[in-house]
Formats: sequence, structure tokens, C-alpha cells
Amino acid sequence: MTVSVAESDLFAPASIAPQFVQARLAGVSLPGYPGDVIPTTMAQGYACQDIAIDLWPDALVGWKVGYVPPQHQERLGAERLAGCIFKKNLWDAAVAPTPFRAIAGGFTAVEAEFIVRLGEDAPEGKTEWTAEEAGAYVGELILGVEIAGSPLATINLLGPPVVASDFGNNDGQILGPVLANWRDIAWEDMGVETTINGVVVGHGTAASIPGSPLAALAFLLGHAASRGRPLKKGMLVTTGASTGIHEVIAGDAATISFGALGQVQCVAVPAQPINDKN
Repeated sequence: MTVSVAESDLFAPASIAPQFVQARLAGVSLPGYPGDVIPTTMAQGYACQDIAIDLWPDALVGWKVGYVPPQHQERLGAERLAGCIFKKNLWDAAVAPTPFRAIAGGFTAVEAEFIVRLGEDAPEGKTEWTAEEAGAYVGELILGVEIAGSPLATINLLGPPVVASDFGNNDGQILGPVLANWRDIAWEDMGVETTINGVVVGHGTAASIPGSPLAALAFLLGHAASRGRPLKKGMLVTTGASTGIHEVIAGDAATISFGALGQVQCVAVPAQPINDKN
């Protein structure tokens, strides 16, 4: 199948979203983008995502924030993008590595994250936020891991609108320790290291997230409100890949260490069909 971007006005989210949803539910990959036309604007990508959210048989419990590569920002008018997180794909880290699925032939990655749990409902109509305003809505700051995942292996290569169209390339969230005194620690002092199969693959800090995690939260607060989905108390927001995006396949084990602040261990396992009746 050849994907055309010349006729983006023919993009049909109502036919594409169900194909992503069914592939995710079945735990199988897609051979290419499910349509002859890919989204070329963020609005098109989110139109597809909104349909898929409504089709997915689970409760929306949070959002991921990703960074739009600089070469795309001016064209798309966006610095960040958003994806969705669902209840059954949310896990609390334990002593044993937390298993997460990897779709064979698709895309799977681990990302070290600083995660916000909202302390109160956000105003429904407020679409513009500063980082300082966003900070007042933080209930907890949690150390954890985003599982980036899609049935489409080339999702990142096809650009941010394509990423947005398939759940923002999210397939889960692992919650580690709560950082109770986070307001007393400088972002650059919140260090993190990602190791896969015993090999260090990335270093970073909370300051690696452009503008800080609160800037990412400010974006998401405004973005969600603009889509008629304002954030509610208890919802989670992953603020960005602080050590990078690290691809894995089934059998790979990862350790995300936040130094003295704690760590999260996880392991990729082969994807199985999701029972949407549970």
C-alpha cells in the first residue's frame, strides 16, 4: 500500500480509528497505515484519536505528553502532542519486574517519566495555562515509566499527526514511587538512567523535559480542555521522555533508576488479545 499525503482532505478518521482499535485489541501488528491517506495536521490526528477513545472498551484515566521534533514544529504549529492512557493499562510497580506487552511487528518502547496526578478538577473552559498555574493543580509527582506502543511499526517515522492518530503511541503506564518533597528539589537534581538488558541506554533529569514537567502539564491542561475533555482530580499526566525513547521487543527487561529516589523494573512480554468484556 502506498500512502499519499497529497490529498490530505480525503483523510477518513471514522474508517481508520476502528482499524487501530481492533489491531490493539487483537494484539497484532498492522502492515502499514490503515488507509490510503495519512493525517497531515494535528487536528486530523486528534480527530482519529477522539473516535478511538470512544471506541475503546475501558475508562480514560490519563494522558501522555510527547515532544514534537523541532523540524515539524513550525509546519504543525505544535511543540507537544497528547495521547491517551486507559485504566487496564495502568500498573503499580512492584519488587518483581512489571510485565507489559509488546506487539510483534509493531512498535514498543520504554520511556522514563515524571508523572503528575491531578490534585483537583481543572476548569472546563480554560485553554491557556502557564507552568506556574499548572503547578497549583499537582496533587502528586510520581516516578515511573511510559510504555509507548502501537500496532504500526513505522508510527514515529510517519510524523506527529500519525502518532496522535493512534493513541499518541501509548500502550500503558507503570507508576513507581511518589516523590513527596518534589517542590523542594530542583528539576536538574532529579536524575534518571534507563538500562535495557543490563546496558545503559539513556541518562537525563526532569530538566531534560523542555520547559520542565510543569510546562508539559500546562500544555496538556489547555489541550484537553480544548477537546472538551478537561482533566479531573486523580487523572495522570506523563510529562515526557526524560532519557529518550528506547525501543524494545518481547523478552527485553528494563530498569529505570531515579537514583536515591527509587526505581522501576519492567519486562516486555508477547502481546495477547485483550478481552474487552472484563
